[in-house]
Amino acid sequence: MGVSIYALDEDEPEIDELAYVAPDAVVIGRVKIGPEASVWPGAVLRGDHGYISVGARTSVQDGTIVHCTASYPTIIGDDCVVGHNAHLEGCVVEAGCLIGSGSVTLNRVVIGRGSIVAAGAVLPKGFQVPPGSLVAGVPATVKRSNVDTTWTEGAVQTYIATARHHAAGLRRIG
Repeated sequence: MGVSIYALDEDEPEIDELAYVAPDAVVIGRVKIGPEASVWPGAVLRGDHGYISVGARTSVQDGTIVHCTASYPTIIGDDCVVGHNAHLEGCVVEAGCLIGSGSVTLNRVVIGRGSIVAAGAVLPKGFQVPPGSLVAGVPATVKRSNVDTTWTEGAVQTYIATARHHAAGLRRIG
């Protein structure tokens, strides 16, 4: 099974040997993926205008789009879970965050360590999420502080194990 990893001009993705990239994910250009990170089917990480970094043990779920601009790289810290069909563009996600399915995080957004972005939330340009916060809504607002990160920590471990399972046992049959 071939993985869709592409250089763009001189820019080649850097994928740690312990990371897992699903066969039908797409990784292009200036993208760095850390150890034990996982990128799942249908996810697209396109580092063409700038730089994308995915931290250690971070999971980028199915259908997620990660892009950047020349002025604003997209940096996703260690131990994060980025939910299905999320869109991240020119933003910073600090360590230990959960980014909900179907959420949109735009340029210059900074999501503080240990925060949770609710499913479907839209974080407008320049929005700042304090560490340990829950944000939700369209446009997003801070709903709570001092959130419990136990679920996120468990999900990180689950996806490390799931990536190992897929790396060892996934086989194409059709």
